[in-house]
Amino acid sequence: METLNKIDFAVVFAVKGANPNGDPLNGNRPRINYDGMGEMSDVCIKRKIRNRLMEAGENIFVQSDDNRKEGDNYKSLRERQEGELGKDLEERELREKACAKWLDVRSFGQLFAYKAKGGKNKKSKSEDESAEAGSDAVSVGIRGPVSIHPAFSVLPVGVSSIQITKSVSGEGDGKKRASDTMGMKHRVDHGIYVFYGAINPQLAEKTKFNNKDAPKIKNALEHLFDNDASSARPEGSMEVLSVVWWDHKGKNAKHNSAEVHRALTVVPSTDTPKTIKDYKIQLKNLNGLEPEKFDPYSLIVAA
Repeated sequence: METLNKIDFAVVFAVKGANPNGDPLNGNRPRINYDGMGEMSDVCIKRKIRNRLMEAGENIFVQSDDNRKEGDNYKSLRERQEGELGKDLEERELREKACAKWLDVRSFGQLFAYKAKGGKNKKSKSEDESAEAGSDAVSVGIRGPVSIHPAFSVLPVGVSSIQITKSVSGEGDGKKRASDTMGMKHRVDHGIYVFYGAINPQLAEKTKFNNKDAPKIKNALEHLFDNDASSARPEGSMEVLSVVWWDHKGKNAKHNSAEVHRALTVVPSTDTPKTIKDYKIQLKNLNGLEPEKFDPYSLIVAA
């Protein structure tokens, strides 16, 4: 298998009348930073990438309860780990088996519960002295090569909140109908969001993330919101507009990631943009680094 190249990428997507990522600490309202920019966490983005990879037939370790692989009846990550890999593994064996088995582990990394063979942990003397008596809980961390930034909107977003009601049968013969408040729904009326990411070849060597895996991540980014509809995100309310994929053609980057990510900017072409046609995605030319572009609406122009 050829050595994986350094890769940078950027994704631009649109939100219209949807809640891209609710904040549970704020009544599930769409996440907004202090500047009023809409936000979507990297964890949320990775969840969608995992879902698209699962739909493509890939083995995924971190599965959600409402989107689980058929036949997978494990109730926890620990059960899936031990059921698929076995128990009492050496640390190195656990790392190798997990990365070989699950694409999301060798992509994003993972923290695994671990107990050494014989039930004893391999700790230094100082660690043993400071550990609580009878405690043998440790973990094995795997650093993944694929890093994902949170997504932020290009402009401040407006959030609409509506009250939801339901009709229930009243007392007596049940013919009487009553309207009872059951909660609130929140949505971003319109927003264009951008997020960036990269693939580190040095970490890829350790997890065995390879040249066959990278295109799978790229394809998942291009179809990020396929089969992702819900009450908070109606079908068609979130759409990937562009994906820019910079392959450095070697382990050593021709330009550092910060410079590459700055090459892409999204600029509104009107004072009050309302649709995707009211924006231009500008892409600066980087000497010696030609990107691949997914641009179905032809929004990308030279900066």
